[in-house]
Amino acid sequence: MFLKMRTQKFTENCLDKIERLCDEIKNADAVVIGAGAGLSTSAGFDYSGERFKRYFSDFAEKYGIRDMYTGGFFPFESADEYWAYWSRYVLINRYDTEENGTYRRLFELIEDKDYFVLTTNVDHQFQKAGFDKHRLFYTQGDYGLFQCSLPCCQETFDNESVIREMVRRQENMRIPLELIPKCPRCGRAMTMNLRADNSFVQDNGWYRANERYEDFIRRHRGLRTLFLELGVGYNTPGIIKYPFWQMTAESPENVYACINFGEAAAPAEIERQSVCINGDIGDILGKCLDKIREN
Repeated sequence: MFLKMRTQKFTENCLDKIERLCDEIKNADAVVIGAGAGLSTSAGFDYSGERFKRYFSDFAEKYGIRDMYTGGFFPFESADEYWAYWSRYVLINRYDTEENGTYRRLFELIEDKDYFVLTTNVDHQFQKAGFDKHRLFYTQGDYGLFQCSLPCCQETFDNESVIREMVRRQENMRIPLELIPKCPRCGRAMTMNLRADNSFVQDNGWYRANERYEDFIRRHRGLRTLFLELGVGYNTPGIIKYPFWQMTAESPENVYACINFGEAAAPAEIERQSVCINGDIGDILGKCLDKIREN
């Protein structure tokens, strides 16, 4: 119902909107968080600029790669070079990470609420910040998992130990050939468990998380639910953004809140039920915490 309509941006005073958001969090029976890449960017996980140069200057010089994301699709010369790149990528974005407090602020805001998280992020930062893993649904995969490239099975495989070994032993942008991961079921090449095409593996853990999310939505239908969207763009709006709009419209008790840097908007049909704040997510969450602590 919203696809053919123009979204309406909100111009109210930012402080007034932050105060309203605090009230909506406080009064909600349930909070459903929808998180996109903008949340991790706010938390300090910049995939370009200085951070990219710090870890990938050699790949940038050799191939002209300008950011981590596009580098992930580069046709490297060999598998040992491919995994040299990806092992560094995974290590700094999944394992050896230190976010700037944005995720922890979010957790502090909602830890006493009945909440669930739906996210397209794949960097594991929710669990590191203290979120209950049984209240998380990672729809697009996990940097911490391998899968068969075919795939021959609907299984995923933890990769931390081999990723760390790849990084430790790589030289001249290559890893030892014996570290190239092979599927333990069929022997074919492994790949990352990230949704890029129809070969993406949705394992048992993925389906259980999906069931828990659907059950959460079902159990809270008719209650006052805050749909809190953080850093979600328009690359895959059908996963979080459009469903949040639709579920907000289903009940006048529901509220849609969107925090995004330059892209905070909502359809006119749910304008009265919406709080849209343009700004840095971490900064806005910090201001919300300050308001709540004052009260």
